[in-house]
Amino acid sequence: MALFTLGINHRTAPLSVREQVAFHAEELRRALGDLLGGARAQEAAILSTCNRTELYCQAESPERVSQWLAEYRRLAPDDIAPYLYVHPEREAVRHAFRVASGLDSMVLGEPQILGQMKEAVRIAREEGSLGATLNKLFQNSFAVAKDVRSTTAIGANIVSMAAAAVRLAGRIFERIDEQRVLFIGAGEMIELCATHFAAQQPKQIVVANRTVDRGRALAERFGATAIRLEDVAGRLQEFDIVITCTASQLPILGLGLVERAIKSRRHRPMFMVDLAVPRDVEVEVGELDDVFLYTVDDLAQIVEEGMEARQSAVVSAETIVDARVDAFLHWLQARDSVPLIRSLRDSAERMRRHELEHALKLLARGDDPAVVVEQLSQRLTNKFLHAPTQALHQAEGNRSEQQALISRLFHLHSD
Repeated sequence: MALFTLGINHRTAPLSVREQVAFHAEELRRALGDLLGGARAQEAAILSTCNRTELYCQAESPERVSQWLAEYRRLAPDDIAPYLYVHPEREAVRHAFRVASGLDSMVLGEPQILGQMKEAVRIAREEGSLGATLNKLFQNSFAVAKDVRSTTAIGANIVSMAAAAVRLAGRIFERIDEQRVLFIGAGEMIELCATHFAAQQPKQIVVANRTVDRGRALAERFGATAIRLEDVAGRLQEFDIVITCTASQLPILGLGLVERAIKSRRHRPMFMVDLAVPRDVEVEVGELDDVFLYTVDDLAQIVEEGMEARQSAVVSAETIVDARVDAFLHWLQARDSVPLIRSLRDSAERMRRHELEHALKLLARGDDPAVVVEQLSQRLTNKFLHAPTQALHQAEGNRSEQQALISRLFHLHSD
């Protein structure tokens, strides 16, 4: 059985291909049972996210596993073969460590993948598909990820627009959970921002959108309320934080509207983020004393600085990964020697018992104990040394290497 990783990810395949081999959480158990049931793998775990589907296996061959994947997903093997990668033993271990540490993610250093890997391992353990090898691999992966995050800056900097918006808001307001937040629009960027701000549990979240149904669908995900876009003019003064990103070709928040809102707020500060291109907020709004306006370019600069800082941490992180890979492979190789060590000890134990029984018979017969003990030691020594002595006499090829091996095994030192 060999340790390997077989997979497909955002670097090797487009979304249209990745979604064909993705596994939802509820079907992972059945898939693992099917994979092990046909004796295709001895151990297995499946990590499936929006960016990757990877099978970590202890099995006879990657070919059987890739064939299973195609059959299970009702695909022709040739349809997915060009997108698959296979990492054998050392590369598989290194890959697992890098994935857990966020070094292989679309967003460098993102922490979500570690939680996803832990969940995949939990399911595999509950289904009985984890053995000693994969269990040790994943426990080491989690330890490496913790080491990387605690000793490098791989996850310490902002690398997304949404996270940057939350960080900037935190500079204006001491506590975001006491603020009211308005999202204008209901697209992907607003959804990401809403996810980040909702995690801070603000006092109120409102979503304004031209299509009320779409705005309501997004609002319901975060326990928020939805309003029509035209209602923003009459309610803007209610909100401390405004995030906007629409497809409007003209500004929807003009200088006059924001001035009236600030006046109604008695000049309490308002934090605004305009992620739209073209802009949703008139440029002049940024000149108001009580408005803190940031554009997509402002956030992009923060993200770029964060990415540069994370990139500088990669070298240190990779050094940690490589050192832990060597340690894991040493454990794996030592584990491979266990059957041989057990066999060696069993053989020695049989010799010991045989000679002990022989010595006890001699003692029972009345032989001199000193002579019996001397014979016992000589017979045991001869039996223990018979095999290595014979191997040296019959040595072929590089005799010096075999002699060096025997010297190491028996701690021999030439004068």
